[in-house]
Amino acid sequence: MPANPVMAGRVAVVDDEAAARKRLGEAFSRDGYQVETFGDAEAFLARQGQAPFDAVLLDLRLPGMDGLAALKRVKAMGGDTEVVLVTGFGGLEPAIEAIKLGAYHFVAKPVRLAEIRNLIKAACDKVALGRANRQLRQALREETGLESMIGASAAMRGVFELVRKIAPVNCNVLIQGASGTGKALVAKAIHKLSPRRDETFVSFNCGGFTEELIASELFGYEKGAFTGASATRAGLLESAGGGTVFLDEIGEMPPSMQVKLLHVIQERRILRVGGVKPIDLDIRVIAATNRDLKSDVAEGLFREDLFYRLNVVNIHLPSLSERREDIPLLARHFIDKYSLLFHKSVRELSPQALQMLSAYAFPGNVRELENIVERGVALCDGDIFDTGDLPRELNPADARPAQADEPLVSLEELERRHIARVLESTGRNKSLAAQILDVPRTTLWRKLKQFHLE
Repeated sequence: MPANPVMAGRVAVVDDEAAARKRLGEAFSRDGYQVETFGDAEAFLARQGQAPFDAVLLDLRLPGMDGLAALKRVKAMGGDTEVVLVTGFGGLEPAIEAIKLGAYHFVAKPVRLAEIRNLIKAACDKVALGRANRQLRQALREETGLESMIGASAAMRGVFELVRKIAPVNCNVLIQGASGTGKALVAKAIHKLSPRRDETFVSFNCGGFTEELIASELFGYEKGAFTGASATRAGLLESAGGGTVFLDEIGEMPPSMQVKLLHVIQERRILRVGGVKPIDLDIRVIAATNRDLKSDVAEGLFREDLFYRLNVVNIHLPSLSERREDIPLLARHFIDKYSLLFHKSVRELSPQALQMLSAYAFPGNVRELENIVERGVALCDGDIFDTGDLPRELNPADARPAQADEPLVSLEELERRHIARVLESTGRNKSLAAQILDVPRTTLWRKLKQFHLE
C-alpha cells in the first residue's frame, strides 16, 4: 500500500549496491516522492549542496566516505534534511554514534521495505510539518505579531483575531483568564501591534503590595516625600510615556489605590508622591486578572467606575482544558525551547507521553504544561520524551479517583491541597511554585503561613 505522504518530498537513496538503489528508488517513486539515487557519498553531498533533500536513506558502508562522515556533512550544511542510516553490520556503537550525530533513525540489514517506507514517510512528514510551522510563525509575525503565542484551536484563533483588531485602536483593554493562560503574552502582543510598538512597555503586578509601595512605584515620588526618598524618582506610569502600561492582577489592587488609578485614567495626569505639580500622561492601559471582576463589583470589592474604564474591550483567555487540541503544539514548542536551553538532544514526544499530557486536567494551564515539559527535558536521558519523564500525578495508574462517600470539603481546603501539591511537585521551590500558581511570592508566603505549609 502506498505510504501517502502529506506532500511530495525529495528523497535520496545512497547505496553502493545497484539492485538495492533500484528497488528502493522505485518504491519511493510509487509513493509519490521525487527520488534520486547515488552510489557514493561524494556524489550525494554535491547534489545535497545544490538542492537539499527532505529525507535520505544512507548506507553506513560506502566506498570512499562512509555514512557517518556523510551524516556529519549533511548536519553541518544545516537545513531540515532527515537521515535514516542503514548498515549490514550489527552492534550498538554505530547506532549510538549515528543518533548522537543527529540521524533520524538507524536500521540494520536486511531491511524490510514496509519499515523503510514508513520511516521515510515519517521523516518527510516531520520536515514538512516543521516547514509549515515556520511559515505559519512567519505569517503571524508579519500579519499579527503574535509569534510568541501558540495555538491552532478555534478559541485561540478568536483571541488572535480580537487582538489584531483592537491593537491599533488606542483603547483600554481588560484581559481575563485563569492563572497561567498567557495574559501577559496577550498584553505584549497588543503593544507590539499598536502604533506605540516603538515606545516603552511597562508591567506592574498589583498583588501583594501595600498602598504606599504601589503609589511610589506607579506614581513616583519627590525628594524628601518620605524617609529614604533621597532623590526625585519617576514612577512607572510616567516612564511609560508614549507606550503601554500593563497592570497585572488588577483585582488585587487595594480599594484606596483603585480611586487614584481611576483618577489617572480619567484625567491622564498624575501627581508624584509628595509632589504638587501634575504631570501629563500619554499611555495606554492594559489590565489583567484571574478574578471575576463583575462579581467583585457586585460584592463591593472592586469599583464599578474603574471596571468600566478598564473594560472597554474584554479579552477572555480559555483555560488549557478548553483548548486541548493545542497541547501537542505547545508541548512540542516547549521541548524545542528547553532542549536548546539545556543543551539536550530531546527531539520527540512519545505517543504515550502525549496521551498522558492530553488527559491531564492542567489546573495551572499553559504555565503548568511548560513547567512539566521543562522538568521532563531536564531529566530526559535520550532523544525521546517519554512517560518516565513526566511527574507521577500525570500517570493514571497513580491517580486516585474520588470515592462516592468521600466527604466534601471547603474551597479553602481545596486551595490548601492544591498549593501543597504544587509545592511538592516543585521540590518546595517557592519561587517556582509562585510562578505556577500565578501569585506574587508574598501572597504565597502568606498562604503557606495560613495553611501551616511552611
